[in-house]
Amino acid sequence: SMKYTQAVLDKLENVLSESEYIVRYERGTFQSGWCLLEQKKIVVLNKFLDTEGRINMLLELIPQIKIDYDKLTHESQKLYDNINGKESQIVLQF
Repeated sequence: SMKYTQAVLDKLENVLSESEYIVRYERGTFQSGWCLLEQKKIVVLNKFLDTEGRINMLLELIPQIKIDYDKLTHESQKLYDNINGKESQIVLQF
């Protein structure tokens, strides 16, 4: 089972930042809780989401965007593989 902690959220944000995406938390009307400005590589998440909500949004979002796998640290590559189901199960316990 997954732990919804700030540490897990930070690791998910690192996957994006290592691929040169900027993660911002702002208020606004987001139908899905997040918005992607792909040309500018900016991910905007609803700032009213709690930690669990933010983690779930990033888990939903990361497989849908272009991540530069070679720029990821080894730890981020393992997490990215987990998110994309390349591992047998998602293990996000740190």
